[in-house]
Amino acid sequence: MRPLPLIEALHAGATLAVEGGLARPVGPRTVWRLAGAGLRHQVSASALLALSAAQWPDRACVIDDDGPTSYSDVYARTGRLAGALRAQGVTRRSRVGVMSRNHVGFVVASFAILWADADLVLVNTDFSGPQLGAVAGDQGLDLLVHDVEFADRVATAGLEGIAVTADRAGSGSIEALEALSLPPPRTGGSHGRLVILTSGTTGAPKGSRRDADLLGALAPVSSLLRGIGLHSGDPVLIAPPVFHGFGLAYLLMSLAFGCPVVLTRRFDAEDMLRRIERDRVTVMFAVPVMLGRLLDVPTDVRTAIDVSALRAVQSGAAPLSPALATRFMDAFGDVLHDVYGSTETGWSTLATPADLRAATGTVGRPLRGVSVRILDTDDRRLPAGEVGGIFISSGMTAPAYTGGGSKRVVDRHVSTGDLGHLDASGRLFVDGREDDMIVSGGENVFPGEVEDLLDSHPDVQEAYVHGVDDEEFGQRLRAVIVLRPGRQLSVTDVRSYVRERLARYKVPRDVEYAKTLERTATGKVKRVR
Repeated sequence: MRPLPLIEALHAGATLAVEGGLARPVGPRTVWRLAGAGLRHQVSASALLALSAAQWPDRACVIDDDGPTSYSDVYARTGRLAGALRAQGVTRRSRVGVMSRNHVGFVVASFAILWADADLVLVNTDFSGPQLGAVAGDQGLDLLVHDVEFADRVATAGLEGIAVTADRAGSGSIEALEALSLPPPRTGGSHGRLVILTSGTTGAPKGSRRDADLLGALAPVSSLLRGIGLHSGDPVLIAPPVFHGFGLAYLLMSLAFGCPVVLTRRFDAEDMLRRIERDRVTVMFAVPVMLGRLLDVPTDVRTAIDVSALRAVQSGAAPLSPALATRFMDAFGDVLHDVYGSTETGWSTLATPADLRAATGTVGRPLRGVSVRILDTDDRRLPAGEVGGIFISSGMTAPAYTGGGSKRVVDRHVSTGDLGHLDASGRLFVDGREDDMIVSGGENVFPGEVEDLLDSHPDVQEAYVHGVDDEEFGQRLRAVIVLRPGRQLSVTDVRSYVRERLARYKVPRDVEYAKTLERTATGKVKRVR
């Protein structure tokens, strides 16, 4: 790392520590525990949990469906499981998958795997048995830790002999391994790699290998967390799956800050609001479809629940429509932020509530330490207002996939696979996926623009727009619409609504209705080809 970025990263980290409440006076006993944790774990993933347990041993670490578990208990469980995994033959050359919903077992298993120096592969809970088998083969899994509800899929995938459960006591569970009370590995100084699978909305999921540049990540991470105002000890609610990069990143950041992390296995909008009230949640992380579900809670029920402690809501992992952003802020106040990034690039830009009000549709400005370029097909930089490929450079990029291949890289800037543009103020706008743009009658059309417009119609709950082949025009637009309960909207009404607000060639030729849109676990619509 060059001297200036190094100084900038260290300055950002120091500022975050002071403003986030991490830099504070501590007693000699805490100093002793911190020193011991640092010597034992050195620079490793397990050090994060160890240091937090040393500072806040009695503070709730995870509050899941079964209640709270303290930092000291989570750390002790993790150490016992890491020792048992080593005794079972899990070493630095091993690869262990975790297929788990949001609960304390996920945290214990994931940190134990890394403490045992194995590679941790996070597996999508939506995978069918055959998909699970294919991913296990592709990633070379030696062991799978899974929730008991996925036992049938594990059997179908042919993994029964190398699997243990994360959420059931008794034989064949991580609790049984912990009960062996074997000593933790002596050193956590080296550790395995973290492999996060891409969402697979347009094809088979790929493993993105995280060989993190910790110093390089300090500046963007500190910029993001300062933007949403996260402080040590703040109760946070992570609604998306923590096996996905979006949820996992906030889990790690929350644990580093000693925050009580509220997790639930399944998303229920009213239950989420009641958990915010019960645990006095100050920061919530969610995907856009979840924000829409919160707004669908009947107004009399929603307004009777006290969510006044909530001061920041971070949206990400999927496109946030301008209409949804405005509706959410009108209902909950100007607490909404939107972050843009990808599995391969990490966090890249942040839109504040002021940005979302002033420049609807923006995903915000680059975080500190992040460079955003808009390039044409010849890799030349484009000026503000012109649409091109979005390329990101920061200490968080990971363009290579575990099975081979990588995202395109131009001058250390990694392609996100999206098309977009910058405005005169440096705000980024995402116009669509490179592989989603269609050419209809010689005109370029981004389905996302039409989706955002349809989403603003009062009778539409959600919409998905994509291209289909057309003999006359090459391609044409097809809209799939989910109506709000009790509402009606004819095909003619849909076309008229678009025709009055967008160019003629952006009007969907085909309009269909559905009860729901099929989505990934992180809320992205599964693309139809």
